[in-house]
Amino acid sequence: MRDVAADKELVLVGGGHAQVYVLDSFAKRPMPGVRLTVIVRDVLTPYSGMLPGFIAGHYTLQQCHIDLVPLAARAGARLVHDEATGLDRARRQVLCRNGPPIPYDVIAIDIGSTPNLKPVPGAERHATPIKPVATLRERWAAVLDRAQRETGPLRFVNVGGGAAGVEVTLAMRHRLRSLAVQQGRDRDGFSFAVVTKGELLEDHNASVRRRFRRVLNERGVAFVEHDPVQTVEEGRVVCASGRSFPYDELVWVTEAGGAPWLAETGLALDKAGFIVIDARLRSVSDARVFAAGDVGSNRDHPRPKAGVFAVRQGPPLAENLHRVLKGEEPLPFTPQREFLSLISTGDKYAIASRGSWAAEGRLVWWLKDQIDRRWMRQWQEPPV
Repeated sequence: MRDVAADKELVLVGGGHAQVYVLDSFAKRPMPGVRLTVIVRDVLTPYSGMLPGFIAGHYTLQQCHIDLVPLAARAGARLVHDEATGLDRARRQVLCRNGPPIPYDVIAIDIGSTPNLKPVPGAERHATPIKPVATLRERWAAVLDRAQRETGPLRFVNVGGGAAGVEVTLAMRHRLRSLAVQQGRDRDGFSFAVVTKGELLEDHNASVRRRFRRVLNERGVAFVEHDPVQTVEEGRVVCASGRSFPYDELVWVTEAGGAPWLAETGLALDKAGFIVIDARLRSVSDARVFAAGDVGSNRDHPRPKAGVFAVRQGPPLAENLHRVLKGEEPLPFTPQREFLSLISTGDKYAIASRGSWAAEGRLVWWLKDQIDRRWMRQWQEPPV
């Protein structure tokens, strides 16, 4: 039921990087007459930039997750611990899995992406998707438990050769080898392979690709390029070329798509199922709907799915929500074309790139660590 004291209802669906900025903005600039509601499946929202470090054992769970409870409290927001499953745009309601529909006047969606394993037969049954990242900790804990219980060799195959696929593979390798040393076991008892349908790190420059091929070769990680996985069987993946790779653990790190329920909203979506938005971060088919992070596909300024863009969308999203709630026109936002990419190699070493430039070393990892920790401190140690 609509609160009679609230003239307008602003609903945030998801607790992604951009939504964190929105909560902070409404804490600093409260709007009388506006009721703010946040619907989240997980009250601990992960920071994607630190997740490979979490897998590698460099960060604790608390260090790389943001607790949305105190942030919502500071903003005077109602926090609904539930999962959105649909949008009734005619009645202006968010449909939830467990609770009643929640009314909105303006809505901002930032729920990331959802793994799409259906096109590859057997993948849904046998593969472990890296997304949604919010549940990564449980899946990784299960892998660690298996690695400690079983004494024989374990073979890991990671499908996906983008930055996330390579970074996660090297992080897993570092953690499992470190664990083996602690237990007095053979650290070479784990083998790793990366299989990708295109070129390794094809969204990065040639220098980055050369450096990572060298790193993978030095660390004994096999990689196969231009050979998409066609089918997944129990204990084996089969590629288009006919080559097959045995596995004990299969990790799926390919690009995901939009949540299935978005297809039922009537909103304009791109071919991957993401909400098509304009330069104002607003749906091209509904002026009441905004989207940010991976779930938004910017028609006016197409960009890769990278966490840096979700972070940069936070301030303009917050500003535009304030504006539309006041009856003003939202402002366009132009994201940068080039950005600093910092990709870790499992240990405290990383490779940096921006445009055609690249560099590597322990100093690069230190820089990445400092940037990530500084960003997290904003939300873990908010000013009084």
